[in-house]
Amino acid sequence: MRPLSDEEKRILLDKGTEAPFSGKYWNHFERGIYVCRQCGAPLYLSMSKFSSPCGWPSFDEEIPGAVRRQPDADGQRTEILCAACGGHLGHVFSGEGLTEKNVRHCVNSVSLRFIPESRWPLERAVFAGGCFWGVEHYFRQAPGVLGVAAGYTGGRIKKPTYDQVCTGTTGHAEAVEVIYDPRRTTYEALARLFFEIHDPTQRNRQGPDVGSQYRSAVFYLDEAQKRTADRLIAQLKERGYDVATEVAPASAFWPAEPYHQDYLSRYPDRPDCHIRTPRFGPP
Repeated sequence: MRPLSDEEKRILLDKGTEAPFSGKYWNHFERGIYVCRQCGAPLYLSMSKFSSPCGWPSFDEEIPGAVRRQPDADGQRTEILCAACGGHLGHVFSGEGLTEKNVRHCVNSVSLRFIPESRWPLERAVFAGGCFWGVEHYFRQAPGVLGVAAGYTGGRIKKPTYDQVCTGTTGHAEAVEVIYDPRRTTYEALARLFFEIHDPTQRNRQGPDVGSQYRSAVFYLDEAQKRTADRLIAQLKERGYDVATEVAPASAFWPAEPYHQDYLSRYPDRPDCHIRTPRFGPP
């Protein structure tokens, strides 16, 4: 653990609180990852940060397993701590309606350190396989995945809306951006999961959803990802699958509207047309 300043000790160890609107991250929205100031454990992805009038950095989702909750000493609130070192982060609130997830992690900037995307120790993958609700749901449960965002990519217009994409005229596909820890999983493991949670033989559709926006696609970020996708497709073809999956270079990824994010976890009664089907045989 790194040495702490007096102010960091006051907050992380003595459970203090910084003044509102005083922290360096309360109004900070660069892409990257927020880690614990004391031990460096990853805590929050920038995709979960939102603008809040409270004056402290606000997040509506932590990295799975990164944050521990416990009743506050005053008995009125729920304290959040770094699960790795026990450092005090702040408090968590629910029911405020500030985001679709209806949760706010109110965190002291002093408890955090930001690592921009260009220097973070994580990797990205982008896949499209029909309605992004089901694809997102499966990837959220995959080991080593730290965050998933539903969105649009592969098309011609900037900042598309759901209504625009639904017309099938934008060139965009409903897709997911997956942030993962390469120390805990691999791109190949995620690509195999992708090919098993949707039907890669269907062209411009997936189940009842029809249109180019529901096409099967791998949007690769480098040549290694492309080689992996091509190799897995070749394996599937050897097994008799007439694979229709597009393999294309990644372009801008536009996050979907907030109500689409983590949709099936919030509405588990809604139908999902994605069912995992083993296609590669035993590992």
